[in-house]
Amino acid sequence: MPTPASQMALEGLRDLTTLKWYVIPLLAIVFYIYTVEIQKAKRSGNWDAIYAGLTLFGMDFINETWNGWVFHFTQHSAFWTTPGPTALRTMVGWNIEIMFMFALSGIIFYNTLSDDKDEIIMGLPNRWFWAIGYAAFCVFVECLLNIGGLLIWEYPWWERTFWGVWLIFLFGYFHFYVAIIIVLSLNSHRAKIIAVGSLYAIAVLMNVFGMGIMGWTY
Repeated sequence: MPTPASQMALEGLRDLTTLKWYVIPLLAIVFYIYTVEIQKAKRSGNWDAIYAGLTLFGMDFINETWNGWVFHFTQHSAFWTTPGPTALRTMVGWNIEIMFMFALSGIIFYNTLSDDKDEIIMGLPNRWFWAIGYAAFCVFVECLLNIGGLLIWEYPWWERTFWGVWLIFLFGYFHFYVAIIIVLSLNSHRAKIIAVGSLYAIAVLMNVFGMGIMGWTY
């Protein structure tokens, strides 16, 4: 039986009548940042900021899809649900506000990195140092959202416990930044485009399968 949070998350799922006007300026901010980065890339020939932004969002797209599958197959709860007010709930654990945030997070991460990829910070290569730092910060914010009742966790292994926090760190966020590091380490634009495109192909295929087989009820 679905949990109360799951039932609330299903209410208004992908219902465009819930849209709010503040979505428009948020969308404009995302577009502005990407167009600025594209202009920089055209001048420099370095498209890594765009690759980083698209990689992180693609990873989150996959994450939110398998989380929805957990709800579908258990008919009880996803690992996380977002039942609170939103301008648009896109999946049981995803909403438009989260999507805008993750659309920018990869670019933020990229612009934190040193131009010297071999630079060491506290004994770690700077890319790995910042990957750990950003993932830890994301977990901290997620814990605050959970305390505030905006992000609901149901399962005992995905809670604010020592092992639970480590699981959230590793499978909730850290692998997003690992994916960026891997994409940025590829030697050609073609390889990077294929890698990023593969993420979206996986996410789209998972959702096409979900729509066709599971009725897209997540």
